[in-house]
Parts: sequence; C-alpha cells; structure tokens
Amino acid sequence: MNFLLLTLIKVALVAAVFLTALAYLQWIERKVLAHIQLRPGPYRVGPHGLLQPLADVIKLVTKEGFIPSHVNKFFYVLAPFVAVALALTTISVLPFGPEIQVFGIHTWMQLTDLKIGVLFVLAVSAVSVYGVALAGWASNNKYSLLGGLRSSAQMVSYELPYAVAIAAPLLLLNTLSFREIVNAQAGFYFGFIPRWSVFQLPFPQIFSFVLFLIAGFAETNRIPFDLPEAENELVAGYHTEYSSMKFAAFFMAEYANMITVALVATLLFLGGWHPPLPGAISNYIPTAVLVLVAAICFYHGAQPYRKWDRFTFPIAGVISLLLAGLFLVPLVQPILMPLFWFVAKAGLLLFIFIWVRGTLPRFRYDQLMHFAWTFLFPVAILNLLVTGLLVALFPK
Repeated sequence: MNFLLLTLIKVALVAAVFLTALAYLQWIERKVLAHIQLRPGPYRVGPHGLLQPLADVIKLVTKEGFIPSHVNKFFYVLAPFVAVALALTTISVLPFGPEIQVFGIHTWMQLTDLKIGVLFVLAVSAVSVYGVALAGWASNNKYSLLGGLRSSAQMVSYELPYAVAIAAPLLLLNTLSFREIVNAQAGFYFGFIPRWSVFQLPFPQIFSFVLFLIAGFAETNRIPFDLPEAENELVAGYHTEYSSMKFAAFFMAEYANMITVALVATLLFLGGWHPPLPGAISNYIPTAVLVLVAAICFYHGAQPYRKWDRFTFPIAGVISLLLAGLFLVPLVQPILMPLFWFVAKAGLLLFIFIWVRGTLPRFRYDQLMHFAWTFLFPVAILNLLVTGLLVALFPK
C-alpha cells in the first residue's frame, strides 16, 4: 500500500514539474532570445512576464477550435494527440537521481526502470514522426502535406546518426538501463577527472556527444533544422490548418522532445546526477551559486529599471538565500544535490538549444539532407567503429 501511494505521489510530482517546465521553457526561450536581440521580451503579464505562460494557456484554451471542412477529421484530431502522447511517454523511464529513502521506504527518483530503457526511448523517438506526417496528410492542404513530407524525410534521415551516436557510449558502459548507465559513470580519473562518457577511457565520447546534439536538433525540428515549418516557404508547415489546443499540442510536443533530448544526453554522456568535482567541494557549489543569484537580485532591486523591480528582485533574492540555506541541511542533501546537478546539466543543454536558435540561420533543404547522409552518418559510423575497436583491444 505504501509503495502504491508513493508511486502515485511520484507520478503526480513528475507530471506537475514536467508540464510546468514545458510552460516556462517557452518563457525562458523568449527571454533569452530577447536578450540576444536587445529587446525586453515578455514582461507585461505578471512581474517580468512570469504569468505569460498562463496567459498563453488561457488564450489557446478559449480560442475557437476550428476544424476545416476538407480535412480527414479522425486523423486530423488524432495527429496532435499522437505527437504529444509520444513526447510525454519517454519521461517515464528517465531517472532524475539515485535511490533515496522517504518515510522509511527506499525508492528511486524515477517512475520506472526498464532494462532496455535506451531502446524504449529510441523506439518512441522513431514512431513520433507519425504525428507530424499524419497532421500534414490529414489536413488535405498542399503546404501542410509538403511540411509533413519534409519532416518525415528529415526525421528518418537524422534518426540514423542519432541512434549510432547513442550506440557508441553503450559499448563503453555495457548496459541499456539508464540507472546502470549513470552508475557506470561514477567516480573520477586521477581524483579529479569525472568518469563521464565524454571523458571515459579507452575512447572519450566527445564526438558522439556532439553528433547526438546535432541529430537531436534535427529530431526536434529546431533551428537550423526547422525546415518542416519554414514559414517563408510553407506558410506554417504541417500545422497550417491547426488552431486552439490542437496547435498547442504540437507546440508542447516540440518542447517536450527538446527536454527529452537534453535529459538523455545528460544521462548518457554527462554522468547524470554525479557531480563534476570530487569530495565535499561539490556540496557547497549550489549554495555559492544561489548566494550569487541573491546578490545579483539585491543589486538590481537597489537600482530598479521598472517600478516593480524594487519589490520583485528583493523577493527573488530572499527566496534564493532560503534555498541556499536549504542545500546546507544534511537531512535533505541526499535528495537536493543529485537533483541540482542533474537539472544544471540538462538546463545548460537546453540553453544551448535556445542559444543556437538565436544565432544560426536555417539551412536549405538540400543542404540539410546532404549534411545528414554525406557527413553526419559516416562520421557517426566511423566513431562507432573506432570505439568498438578500442573497447575490444583494451577491455575493462
């Protein structure tokens, strides 16, 4: 009974945190892009625009759900459901931290562990193309159909280097379970170099990591690989005929896939929740970071740019100081420390996604496909062969 209750609590927590992260990732992206382009970004709804995601949800929910008369209604409605359902499924097998004890019950910071978790993620990723392809076909619109076909070709093409890039570190770690993958990256070389896959001998997987990220950009249809929805050529691509919450479902699926790619990269290549520094040093870094954030907030509160800044920044500073003190409490450190490092690594990768969007232009479609088949895939195969050879010559 206690196990069932704890599982239900974990499901509710993961769902709440993940859906909130989806909403505020869009706010963060708009803010970061605004700073890159020297403009304020959303700031009218709530302090610093923090209620903008809620305003967007209300707008999309109350907007008329118009269904064009010429569409195939069953598949038209099914497509966004398939896209968002598959995007949210993979989160169930990804661990966020080690085994912990809650009210005397030992449990993992994970919903469920599959011994073939990596294969499950790859399978769901491969099937997710159906949502986009169905949307383009069911819309019965030439522009939507072109967007769906482009997306199908792109996602199938980049699925190959994506999978091969994942296979290389698996040769080093010798498991398909995400828990065991992270456990195999524990410890340090020479007392200070983490045993993460990107540093692990006999062949550090730096190339695989870069290949995985590039293929991940294409798999999630992010700039510079967002050709399926290139508005200068296709109006809006495969979701041209969608509105209201059906359009929001595709939007949600894109950001959910982006978070999934960041989490999988963290687990496979960056040691999951293991800290980058040995010993007790890593235990004080979260506190130092939060104290620095608090100091920045108090500084901006003392020199407000807008009238509300004199209140919002000090409040944020006080919250940061409280969190900094919480990280020093020994009772909660076994829970908070792994979460901090896991979220910090995944957050850095998500920032790279946003940074690239604000920096690079999109490719032409022929360039995109040429890059996948003549460069990315051969390099991924070569990296896999070299990794396999070195693992065979220098077994652990």
